[in-house]
Amino acid sequence: MTRNSANPDASGDAKAPQGEGIRKPEGATDMIDTDYVIGQDNIRAHTLGIDLDLHGKVFTISSLIVLVFVILTLALQDQVEPLFNGIRDWLTGNLTWFFLLGGNIFVLVCAGLIVSPLGKIRIGGPDAKPDYTYTGWFAMLFAAGMGIGLMFYGVSEPMSHFGTSLGGITLGEGGVRSDWAPLGGAAGDEAAALSLGMAATIYHWGLHPWAAYAMVGLSLAIFAYNKGLPLTMRSVFYPILGERVWGWPGHLIDILAVFATLFGLATSLGFGATQASAGLSYLFGIPNNNITMVVLITGVTGLALLSVLAGLDKGVQRLSMVNMALAFLLLFFVIFVGPTLLILGGFLDNIVSYLEYLPALSMPFGREDANYSQGWTAVYWAWWISWSPFVGMFIARVSRGRTVREFLISVMLVPTLVSILWMTAFGGTAIDQMVGSGFQGVQDAALELKLFVMLGELPLSTITSVVGIVLVVVFFVTSSDSGSLVIDSITAGGKVDAPKPQRIFWTIIEGAIAIALLVGGGLGALQAAAVSTGLPFTLVLLVACYAIIKGLMSEPRDRRVATN
Repeated sequence: MTRNSANPDASGDAKAPQGEGIRKPEGATDMIDTDYVIGQDNIRAHTLGIDLDLHGKVFTISSLIVLVFVILTLALQDQVEPLFNGIRDWLTGNLTWFFLLGGNIFVLVCAGLIVSPLGKIRIGGPDAKPDYTYTGWFAMLFAAGMGIGLMFYGVSEPMSHFGTSLGGITLGEGGVRSDWAPLGGAAGDEAAALSLGMAATIYHWGLHPWAAYAMVGLSLAIFAYNKGLPLTMRSVFYPILGERVWGWPGHLIDILAVFATLFGLATSLGFGATQASAGLSYLFGIPNNNITMVVLITGVTGLALLSVLAGLDKGVQRLSMVNMALAFLLLFFVIFVGPTLLILGGFLDNIVSYLEYLPALSMPFGREDANYSQGWTAVYWAWWISWSPFVGMFIARVSRGRTVREFLISVMLVPTLVSILWMTAFGGTAIDQMVGSGFQGVQDAALELKLFVMLGELPLSTITSVVGIVLVVVFFVTSSDSGSLVIDSITAGGKVDAPKPQRIFWTIIEGAIAIALLVGGGLGALQAAAVSTGLPFTLVLLVACYAIIKGLMSEPRDRRVATN
């Protein structure tokens, strides 16, 4: 790999393969010298009034396999569900240690980069300016990262881990452990069970998932905006594969990224449709069945298409801003009309509990809480990792001009604190309703209904429940829109301004996969798809840890931003 450290705008010797929509670095960077030009392997055509500009091999193979998968899943529904469940159970039962170990490595690498001199390097070059304000940037990070998940699990997961922790590990028939208590639980000790249950919840929504997103996002941003390579996953592997990255090794990496993005996104869309359907049934008596969920997914896909046509700034950013405003409005409502002092005090207590239990919760080996580590953590880690190319590429797109330290702190710490506050408010309120008031409704409700039952015990319950459904739908739309943006960039050879019909195609495909998985196998199929694609992509991320360090070490330091 030959490098050139000159300013590409000031020297004719420092030419780099810059494609449409990807700006050259501003200031001295260490551009990679390659003959590859972004989009050189693309097929360009104008058919039936539609412009096409796509990578022939990546687009063709990805789309054909996905279409065959959707058709077979819908045609063989009875056979699909047990197959998906078997895959999920085998992977989580045998490879939990691998997912946990990988997650720990991502956190440690990100923490190391934050405190190292490499944190001074600026994405896009030392003279680059941020494209978005902090408000717009944080809104897009929040909406893309795990919005639907917080809505779906914000009440149910703290309650579940509190309940199992309070019960402790029990032995079932034949001496088999039959409980799901994290770390063996805290049987009979209500305060300890609350502390452990909240720590176990925050562990799944804190530093680890955001470290996976940050690794992908930072790697893509540096190799695209500082090194001059296409904005695709293959570019991250240039320090290892060299020019071979433009051949079949790179094609396979990008195809895997497409699958991981599609199935990780479909999992979240499925959860969102399930919760929105349950909420509509709870409030208005609309039947909660597959037909309602298919109609919801179809409708949201239509809204996502409108957002696609509006573009990144007018579409995703505006929707993300609306989403963040609604989410915080609902959050602060729950804080102020719920058990306010308990929530505010619990926020600090839960941070301490999270840090206290983090080493034990993240231990990959010798676990006695197999149900928790396999049934919860391993599934989550695979889900987050399958989402990482989508979220990572999206945050790379919107993070030009930030320093590495600013990027990592913002991507890891800010969403982690928001997640802790969210889980403390929603989960803490539901637990207080059960323990303090003896209300059993939330505990007895179906998983997708727990949020609405909890809100039903607070003032203005109908209004807040409607806001909750709207939030799920808007998270749904922003995720679908952002996902199509990412997949289109990958299948267009790294171009960031490919023709919109291609994004429309992938938006429709995302909805079709979510429908196929829901109808074909329910939430089990969705989880199995995420776990299956998360496994190989964990290996991709582990290699990316090495690649990004090597790439950053070759960059000139921006000493003017040492305080960032």
